[in-house]
Amino acid sequence: MGAKVRVLIVDDSSLMRQLLACILSSDPEIEVVATAEDPHRARELIKKHNPDVITLDIEMPRMDGLTFLDKIMTLRPMPVVMISSLTQRGADATLRALESGAVDFIGKPTTDPRDRMEAKRDIIAQKVKAAARARVHARGVHARGQAGAAPRAATGARTAFDRSLVIGIGASTGGVEALREVLCGFPADCPPIVVTQHMPKSHTARFAARLDAIAQVKVGEAALGARLETGHAYIAPGDRHLEVRRNGLDRYRCVLVDGETVSGHKPSVDVLFQSLADCAGDKAIGAILTGMGRDGAKGLLAMRKAGAVTFGQDESSCVVYGMPRAAHEVGAVQRQVKLSKISAEIIAAASSREAAG
Repeated sequence: MGAKVRVLIVDDSSLMRQLLACILSSDPEIEVVATAEDPHRARELIKKHNPDVITLDIEMPRMDGLTFLDKIMTLRPMPVVMISSLTQRGADATLRALESGAVDFIGKPTTDPRDRMEAKRDIIAQKVKAAARARVHARGVHARGQAGAAPRAATGARTAFDRSLVIGIGASTGGVEALREVLCGFPADCPPIVVTQHMPKSHTARFAARLDAIAQVKVGEAALGARLETGHAYIAPGDRHLEVRRNGLDRYRCVLVDGETVSGHKPSVDVLFQSLADCAGDKAIGAILTGMGRDGAKGLLAMRKAGAVTFGQDESSCVVYGMPRAAHEVGAVQRQVKLSKISAEIIAAASSREAAG
């Protein structure tokens, strides 16, 4: 076994510090080097211990977690996992943190914290270990300051895309920023887009609203029976699988499915991609972005076998090269592409499909 992942826990709640320390220390691959009750103490401990990962509470006295995150990502970029309440207020703060460079977040329960945190023991450890392997870049104040006012993509020359085309995208860890970049690269008249991002139900509506404010396409949370329209993107709700089914010769609609997790997730990228393989075949385009685990690999392979064009985000531009790696290894990815070029590649593929058809 290699060196342990060294973690610093920053939280003003003594109970939460104790719970996180107990949960993380129980994993043989993790060492909790210290805990801090506020960012001021945390700064001293960062200098002393040089941790691999920090878990950081958002709501703290003296200096809130978002302000401290900005300082970290500006002065000493390192992997940070935010501890956030699963409320609307917590959702807004979490999304701001992810836009500012946090790798991931852990939901802080408002009731029965001990039992609820213990129930998430494995996923908490997985997120911290994945964060230790993440590619982190300085973003800080600039990233958060621009998050709500990013320039909309230029529409350029309008293309009469095939009305039967549909684009599917899946993402997980690092996906908030990745999807922001990809969706802002699409023109207002592009084929409809369906997206599964691993995220709790308390966050997906706010995530869609933040994307809608900055993208050329209209972005919203997917609703049961909604017809897929040109220039619209549909985000899977955090507690339902999103599927696409054909409604007529060249029309698609959203179907929301409650059920067991698939590939460890609900919503699952595999579920979305498999539905596109079944109903759209060679009229679909799929892209799998940064994320932890293997969700999406089987579904993207099914899409490719059905004739779809498939892309995977390349390793150098991923925060976590897990899902794209798994998809590439099973032969699901036709082309690996840098994040900055994915939207252009998808639109080029959509244009060539129109020309060919």
